Amino acid sequence: MTLRHMKIFLAICENGNSVTRAAEALFMTQPAVSLALKELESYYGMPMFERLSRQLFITEAGERMREYAAHIMELFDEMEKGLRDWDATGVLRVGASITIGSQFLPSYLKAFHVLRPGVDIRVCINSSEVLEEQLQSNKLDFALIEGTVHTPNLICEAYLEDPLTAICSIDGPFAPGERISIERFRAQRFLLREEGSGTRDEFDGAAEAAGFSVLPAWESTSTTALVNAVIQGLGVAVLPRRMLLGPLERGLIASFEVEGMDMNRKFLIAYHKNKFLTRSARELIELCKNYELDYPAPKYNGLY
Repeated sequence: MTLRHMKIFLAICENGNSVTRAAEALFMTQPAVSLALKELESYYGMPMFERLSRQLFITEAGERMREYAAHIMELFDEMEKGLRDWDATGVLRVGASITIGSQFLPSYLKAFHVLRPGVDIRVCINSSEVLEEQLQSNKLDFALIEGTVHTPNLICEAYLEDPLTAICSIDGPFAPGERISIERFRAQRFLLREEGSGTRDEFDGAAEAAGFSVLPAWESTSTTALVNAVIQGLGVAVLPRRMLLGPLERGLIASFEVEGMDMNRKFLIAYHKNKFLTRSARELIELCKNYELDYPAPKYNGLY
């Protein structure tokens, strides 16, 4: 007994209890329709139609069967529509590290809302370390992460370059655009993002590759706090350039280069290797990848 049997049975009922007309309506052969009816009656051990003078007359059991079958098919159609339309509504759980969440994600989601206004997007902005844990525990569908991912079960796709920039105060030890040695740089007082953030991981990795390590004077989750400390001449910081455009343009801070340090990094789209990505999730991922090609360049607000 299958949905096919119910569909054929209902077609017979809806076409004047005629096997011939039901076969025509379903684009089936008459013997195939007759066989399906016979299988249905055999399954329940009772006739659904009486056969008199080459005509079919629905029985009391057949009437009951028709009511149930119509209800079941209606529910089935509702289920089909609901599941197939789920991507047009539903919930999408997206994570973003702090730089991406504050400077990029709002523009991405504004554009995506135009494409999929019915999708309810839940956002979590946190450190890369926390986002990796949430991807592992299936609390997020995917995340936009800065720098390096350390969890082997995650698939990562690089999609945008975002260099780190070293900064000091305007009246600080280095002139704007000055290129300094690693020896001079490592002797500075460092104001850094907290451990576990993508920015910190990338800087620590670049410092290690250059042959030194850093014990920061300040650690903070707030880029604004670090920049304010730099403005006051309390040390140097290394932060994402897009987060610094405002204070750099206003002349509040100066950026400089460090010889022999590679501080280029990429933004990553990360998701669990066993995660099923819905159509909406895949569409948002593609929008993020192609955003700067398909949409006007966003105006990064920086911090001021």
